[in-house]
Amino acid sequence: MSQPAQPTRSTAPLDGRRVVITGASRDFGRTLAIRFAQQGAEVYLSARTRKAAEAVAQEIRDLGPAHSFACDLTDPAAVRAFAEGVGELTPAVDILVHNGARWLEGTDLLSVEDDDVVDTIASGATGTALVTKSFLPLLLASEQPDIVGMVSVCGVPGNHRSEAHAAFYAAKSAQAGFLDVLSARLRPQGVRVIGLYPPDFDNHDPLSADWESAERTASSQLTAQSLSECVLFAVSQPRDCFIRSFHFEQVREPGPAPEEGTG
Repeated sequence: MSQPAQPTRSTAPLDGRRVVITGASRDFGRTLAIRFAQQGAEVYLSARTRKAAEAVAQEIRDLGPAHSFACDLTDPAAVRAFAEGVGELTPAVDILVHNGARWLEGTDLLSVEDDDVVDTIASGATGTALVTKSFLPLLLASEQPDIVGMVSVCGVPGNHRSEAHAAFYAAKSAQAGFLDVLSARLRPQGVRVIGLYPPDFDNHDPLSADWESAERTASSQLTAQSLSECVLFAVSQPRDCFIRSFHFEQVREPGPAPEEGTG
């Protein structure tokens, strides 16, 4: 049986950067944690349980320092405790990545329970605001502070292609509005705020062979490789370069071309 690939450290343009990532225990949060570590960053990971965050931290400790925390983004006290815990380990944070948010599926508004609606909006919208507020003092202590929001195409006005529940649309629209106003208000303090609005994408395991062999052509679905490269590109730019957002074309769904005038 083949052994899982071991994380390898590439050239390290982000050596020494201190990066906080929410929702880092799986999927794209885990991908970002590994990619930042490969670039030389020190990572501070959160998930709803410490055990889940620690599993990812253990995967990347061969690359450099990694720290794990429990944080329920819907709980203000838990968010404050997360920021305080990070603050006990470092006097500043250079990059804050908002990746944590609850996914909720369903085109029927009545298909979910009230608690699902509350949790979805609280984690994606309220959580983003609370985490930013709690970590802002640490960001302002950095000479190169960046906030990165993994929003979603669901946060783009007029986009209705996703099968996400309306509550998820509400959460992402609120998150987008929050990041947009922060970009203008925090620029005088040197804080860059970057939003990414991806459609559905293929999230290959960065520690698997698929990471290097995935198809990345004009007809392919967006990949986590390209999405993570956008994040790393944005935070690596000189401090006069404020990239507000990344938007992506979606692969057209199979079927006949729309008739002229139908839009």
